[in-house]
Amino acid sequence: MKRLFLPLILVLTATCTFAQNYRSEFGIQTDNDSYLGQGNDRYYTDGLYFYFNHALDVNGSSTLQNKVLGFELGQKIFNPQNGAIPSAAYVDRPFAGYLYAGASMNYLYKNESNLKFGAQMAVVGPASGGETAQNWVHDNFGFYHTAGWQYQIKNDVELNLSAEYNKLLGRTDGVDISFESYGNLGTGITGAGAGVLLRLGMFNQLFNSASTQSSVTASTTQPTNKHEFFLYYKPMANFVGYDATIQGGLFNKHDDPNSLEITGNPERFVLSNQIGVTYSTSRWLFDAAAIIHSKDTKEMVHSDAWGSVTVYYKFN
Repeated sequence: MKRLFLPLILVLTATCTFAQNYRSEFGIQTDNDSYLGQGNDRYYTDGLYFYFNHALDVNGSSTLQNKVLGFELGQKIFNPQNGAIPSAAYVDRPFAGYLYAGASMNYLYKNESNLKFGAQMAVVGPASGGETAQNWVHDNFGFYHTAGWQYQIKNDVELNLSAEYNKLLGRTDGVDISFESYGNLGTGITGAGAGVLLRLGMFNQLFNSASTQSSVTASTTQPTNKHEFFLYYKPMANFVGYDATIQGGLFNKHDDPNSLEITGNPERFVLSNQIGVTYSTSRWLFDAAAIIHSKDTKEMVHSDAWGSVTVYYKFN
């Protein structure tokens, strides 16, 4: 999938010359395997996400430093080893689209830990628009014609809940390391993961940083640094309990001889490594990352890798 989306505009010169905190931000994230220049079009091939975050008052809390309400809308597209397979035998990871809307509340504490809770409503299958989106881009921008979507995961509606906990472990000049963890529970996605986040450069405390989606704040207290500019590395170990983009809907029947749906068998333990760079000003936030992911299914021929680019604009 080669979605032509250019979110990075020449805005680095638009930084503010005075210090000011902003309470709201709007963001766009685009993921694609083509960003790594590998010439691949497989597995998690494309994602497009829209975010809105708004900082809430903490009302003089003795423990909370920041609180952020978030909303998001996104679409993920998954292929087998190629977006144009000659037969069902090549489906080593199911064709699937995943469309969702969600909300979250992020509690950020003065001891540089945070708890983030979220909920999502989603649809997997043809109703998610994955096939439509991929075919439209390929057919209108001169890429190869996709083939094989008749085998995609069937329609199903999902309700998913999530929780995230992060905690600073240690810091010295220009370097810090944090514990990272999450858990998902739902009819579409169930699993958990843990790892660490290593940052090198100029960054803010975790209650007011791009690293924890908390660069907006209702506080008048200025962050440690007006700008953030740091490299980061995040290895994670993930346990997969259920994944509807691989196994299909939890309550759907998958043994219908008249159905073309092809599901897969998930790997229960998946390793991921993310390396990236973040730059933020008083108004803008930019992030670019490469993610390497071990095989999602027992049938997959290759591991997975993709690039991610994110832009946020902050305002009151």
